[in-house]
Amino acid sequence: MGKNNRFDTFHKLREQHPQFFYHGYSYKFENEEFIIEYHFSMGEAYHFRPTHRIHIPSQLKWQTIQETELEQLVFHLGMVEVISYWKASCSPQLIIKKFALTNKQILWWKKLYFQGLGEFFYLNEIQTNDHDFMDIICQSDRELQMFDSSTSQNRVMVAVGGGKDSVVSLELIKSMGKEVIPMVINPRGATIKSIENAKFKMSHAITTRRSIAAELLELNKIGYLNGHTPFSAMLAFLTLLVSRMMDIKYVALSNESSANESTVAGTNINHQYSKSFEFEQDFRNYYQENLLKQQEYFSFLRPLSELQIACLFSRFKQHHYSFRSCNAGSKENIWCGNCPKCLFTYILLSPFIPQASLSKIFGKKLLDDTRLTPVFNELRGKTTSKPFECVGTVSEVELALSNAQKEYRSEALLKDARLERQTEKLNMTLKEWNQQHFLPEEFENVLHKQLKLCWIS
Repeated sequence: MGKNNRFDTFHKLREQHPQFFYHGYSYKFENEEFIIEYHFSMGEAYHFRPTHRIHIPSQLKWQTIQETELEQLVFHLGMVEVISYWKASCSPQLIIKKFALTNKQILWWKKLYFQGLGEFFYLNEIQTNDHDFMDIICQSDRELQMFDSSTSQNRVMVAVGGGKDSVVSLELIKSMGKEVIPMVINPRGATIKSIENAKFKMSHAITTRRSIAAELLELNKIGYLNGHTPFSAMLAFLTLLVSRMMDIKYVALSNESSANESTVAGTNINHQYSKSFEFEQDFRNYYQENLLKQQEYFSFLRPLSELQIACLFSRFKQHHYSFRSCNAGSKENIWCGNCPKCLFTYILLSPFIPQASLSKIFGKKLLDDTRLTPVFNELRGKTTSKPFECVGTVSEVELALSNAQKEYRSEALLKDARLERQTEKLNMTLKEWNQQHFLPEEFENVLHKQLKLCWIS
């Protein structure tokens, strides 16, 4: 199937599977769970039935909302879920069975699909554009409706991923006196520990278990297309559904301003597109124009850079040995010590956490491992692209290396870099505040107050 030419594979699969169908969904309440099963198919050849099982602790209670509203929210979560399956064949037509989308709504979804799959197209050497890559065709005359979404002013749902960013959000937002409800997808060691170390109980958290249809994994094995999808867009629509069902007004994500930088220099290809401010703005406009007006979805850390977040995180020592940002080691709840996420996190924390502590957290002195030289160069912008991972900007990597604490300078990679200390520039950077954000004023005030504690006197 064109193993040596992925662009040929792309064309052959599109010819073989000209239509991909989003047939629909079923859902039910069962004990403390809301269970959704989707139905997609690649023509009649392959059918996929992925699921979401949303567990709501009994003490939080469900909110009764209209059936049509609930169905629309479920439908939209499916519109993101379908990306993972459609991309296997990149069928020229996506057929929607349940709702009729307007031309404006279709253009919104095509932008998300195209930009969210930018890395996928790039790495699979697929040459296409946002107009020709697919058509969305609706086989229904049922239009979307707007609903009154008045919700509790005092509840905040914080999405927890187990890394340093969501730890900072969880710790700072809990100081506001609101009812904070952690939310986790597929709980594992680091996410559980993040919640428990922040003095919350897992029994009081919202947990979701998302399954991938086995048929998709089989297709990947035999040469169908595979690659990165916009996971954070799925999280956005999932949190919108859950917050509405649970009478929660505020949904706080932990995406930072650094996520706006392109992964491939000189292009719009961004591994973190669905974490960017552009997507956050688009998403808010979409749901407030087409679904709900009153919900408040925002990234709590949007005014900050990764470097500022690293400084804030360094203050929460109870999380230092339990947080994880390593995708390669996530199943074993470890830092693999060999990937871009590990090295990037080590570099960002080096100005704020002593070497003895940080090397113990990661299991070794990462900047002393010369096998990481290629990754080191990618993070520093010495190559065509940054690593296709959720890492910060080139400039903040350089600034963190320049201001690493003295003992790090004996490590091989940093020693060879020969960077001069830039204390004044670091302090100026720690004082920066990106005005492109959607934080309600009371959240903005809390974050700004805490950031001041990082400023160098």
